[in-house]
Amino acid sequence: MASRRAIDDILEAGDGAPAVYGVNTGFGALAETRIAASDIAVLQRNLVRSHASGVGPDLGDADVRAMILLRAQVIALGYSGVRPQVLDALVGLLERGVCPRIPAQGSVGASGDLAPLAHLALTLIGEGEARHEGTLLQASEALARAGLTPVELVAKEGLALINGTQYMTALGALAVSEAADLCALADVAGAMSLEALMGSRRPFDERLMHVRPHPGQATVARNLRALLTESEIMTSHAGCARVQDAYSLRCMPQVHGASRDALSWAAEVLTREVNSVTDNPTVFLTSDAPELLSGGNFHGQPVALALDLAAIAVAELANISERRVEQLVNPSLSCGLPPFLAPQSGLNSGFMIAQVASAALVSENKVLCHPASVDSIPTSANREDHVSMGSISARKLSQVVENVRASIAIELLGAAQGIDLRRPLRPSAAVAAAHATVRRVVPKLESDRPLYQDIATVTALIRSGELLREVEAVTGSLR
Repeated sequence: MASRRAIDDILEAGDGAPAVYGVNTGFGALAETRIAASDIAVLQRNLVRSHASGVGPDLGDADVRAMILLRAQVIALGYSGVRPQVLDALVGLLERGVCPRIPAQGSVGASGDLAPLAHLALTLIGEGEARHEGTLLQASEALARAGLTPVELVAKEGLALINGTQYMTALGALAVSEAADLCALADVAGAMSLEALMGSRRPFDERLMHVRPHPGQATVARNLRALLTESEIMTSHAGCARVQDAYSLRCMPQVHGASRDALSWAAEVLTREVNSVTDNPTVFLTSDAPELLSGGNFHGQPVALALDLAAIAVAELANISERRVEQLVNPSLSCGLPPFLAPQSGLNSGFMIAQVASAALVSENKVLCHPASVDSIPTSANREDHVSMGSISARKLSQVVENVRASIAIELLGAAQGIDLRRPLRPSAAVAAAHATVRRVVPKLESDRPLYQDIATVTALIRSGELLREVEAVTGSLR
């Protein structure tokens, strides 16, 4: 690679070469410390070793593989001054199923995600620990079992492997993708609740959306119209005295839609970041001579802000979902359904504590949605005096997504019970498909049983994508 040639030229100049950050100098507050040419390879190994200081629980394999892929993408863009064999080594981890053990905590999001990425790089040099075929091993053993060889790092390569935003971007991209699916599932759950509560589809009229043309709002209203078409339940109460439904039913386009729009913006930011060069210094090839520019592309603020907003956006799906669950279980609000959707209420408590569980998740999300990006603690002897905390934004978002998935599972269970209690009236074809999919894995509640198993089962159903596929077979895409 031509950019690697620029680094090699500095090495060939030896101690007479100009000082270039991270190539022949120390790092961070030690950037003015000149490193002898004979110690440059040691410098890169020491960098990886010293920065592998993560703490906390291990990341899952999906998160780690996403980090590897994104780190390889940065190097492949050709501005990092790294040999092709380093890129090949990263790809080899993916192809041979080697997952470095990466602790989840320890990054402040500038100069990039140093600690998590250092744990990744540690495996490349045959140190630390890694999983292979589900077994945690010393990294050297994991590489050997996979038929891979440790990399001997040379000038700048250690720095190129750890300087960037690939931890927060990987976790954030996975979470935002899952959140996008939850937007569609929230529409499905809301449509089921509306049917069970004998609500109206009139608030989703296309004319109302036209005069307030937010794209997410229009999408949700279109989804709800598709989900609720030709419903016997709705036809049965067409002339009822109720004028308006509660906001949690009537305002689904406005609330779900705002979440969609915010998540769409976050996805745009992440797409740009995935295709960006985020290490430092960056090698630029010119007609005269290569230039190595030191800058701040490793700073995670763009991603941190997007992920903080994404957490707020997806949390609102659970916030309004829990209010629909309250509508279902509260006999003062549920249009004739039994208290807590329980057969023989009193003897049975039904979904009483399922609503409490949803409320607990929603409350936890309110704490998690405090933005990490508004915080900064200076590091590296105040050289790195403003940091993004984007890794924390990513971790919080991942937890919020998990909480929202469980909240929507609770609503699906309650709404399915409500629809059962409306028989012989039948819901729309799409809602019937959702109901049937839930009922394939969880039976109707005939008497009290531990609901934690039902919630876990429907949460897994959501995660698998099966529920959404079954509904979209009737409606077309709801994304």
